[in-house]
Amino acid sequence: MRRGLHLTVSLATQRLALWRGPDLLRRYPVSTSRFGPGSEEGSYRTPLGLLRVCGKFGAGTPRHTIFRAREPVGIWTPGSDAGDDLVLSRILWLEGLEEANANTYRRYIYIHGTNHEELLGSPASLGCVRMGNDDIIELFELVPVSTPVIIRPGPESHAD
Repeated sequence: MRRGLHLTVSLATQRLALWRGPDLLRRYPVSTSRFGPGSEEGSYRTPLGLLRVCGKFGAGTPRHTIFRAREPVGIWTPGSDAGDDLVLSRILWLEGLEEANANTYRRYIYIHGTNHEELLGSPASLGCVRMGNDDIIELFELVPVSTPVIIRPGPESHAD
């Protein structure tokens, strides 16, 4: 992993970074769970540890496409009062690779666009990693399925 493409998410800095080995390629503000880290079913917490991108959804759909069950169901209009924690633009579905986060896939933990871009940089999600819509569209094009993802409570670094 140290030489290949991988993502890191820091809960401390609320940043997602794209790395190729030790080289930082991109850095984005994100929003992880407002309930903190954890992997318990129904906790709405963001899982920690080693994961991977196991699925990608939304290729070619318009910016602000609303997804439910990974299917496009409409377009969100910025400034409209959606209220909900919408899954927008693109989805990178995560799968946990450690015993402690093995339930990540069935918890439907994604990296996705959000209708709450004003909250990026602070913990505000319901467990997923929210990104700006332009950012998730860019990241979606850059990372293939099976890209490793490391989510840690502390500061950013390229790998352990």
